[in-house]
Amino acid sequence: MQSDTTTMDNGPDTSFGHFENAAQIAFWNGSGGARWVARQAALDGMLAPINALLMDRAAIQAGERVVDIGCGCGATTIAAAEKVGPGGSVLGIDVSAAMLIRANELASQDAPVSFVQGDAMVHHFKAATCDLMISRLGMMYFADPVRGLLNIRNALHSEGRVAFAAWGDLRDNAWALEPLQAAYDHVPKLPGLPPRAPDDFAFAEQDWLEHVVNEAGLRRVRLERCELALDLSGGQGLEGAALSALAIGPASRAIDGQPVEAVATAATAISKALSRYAQGAAVPVPACVWIVTAVDP
Repeated sequence: MQSDTTTMDNGPDTSFGHFENAAQIAFWNGSGGARWVARQAALDGMLAPINALLMDRAAIQAGERVVDIGCGCGATTIAAAEKVGPGGSVLGIDVSAAMLIRANELASQDAPVSFVQGDAMVHHFKAATCDLMISRLGMMYFADPVRGLLNIRNALHSEGRVAFAAWGDLRDNAWALEPLQAAYDHVPKLPGLPPRAPDDFAFAEQDWLEHVVNEAGLRRVRLERCELALDLSGGQGLEGAALSALAIGPASRAIDGQPVEAVATAATAISKALSRYAQGAAVPVPACVWIVTAVDP
């Protein structure tokens, strides 16, 4: 296992990425990445159903070479490594140094994985070295998603495959919408974003998602809308569900920089809002994702 990560002592380092992605790089090297790392095990458990869908549709084979975009704390990278086996390899790339440090901690020393801190929209991938690109919820944050996919294609050989998951419409993701609405009673509303700006739900519209993958030159494109339930609890009931909702998604951005008291009251409100989904210690809440598969010409 190899790693190329950067530890920032004087604030987030955005110099390795494209300037248009600087805000996202700063967020994931600041509060966004820190919250995710603090709740990594619970969040990976929450997102396990999406992992399962992605791995099934990716159809990873032994010996393949895979690149994992927005690998975060490495759950999908490690899962892919188990499938490619010792004859294959998996490269995980992410902008967040803190999340990559956790990924290195979680991956076994003999796993065929390596991690690099980089902005996949402009990262210099070795040309035509990979069989497959995968991403669990890491493709929505490029300032120019077409350019991002075109750059990632450089890593794929001809007939290389693409498989990624992206959130569907916010209205179909109660796990994110209901905590956000509850939080808004206690913290200011987020500023409006331009249409299709980098965001958790940037690929909500099917037409836009189809446009992006087609403009990037991919072929045999398939978009699959998948409805599922995600357990936010991390085994900690409603309190854990509120912590998960405040760790990722729009509610996590809404509490950024807010007073501790406001965040605490928002967490209480979120627990109450999610109580109707409680099933014992579990709190499964409706979600919707796109699973996108395609082939490089």
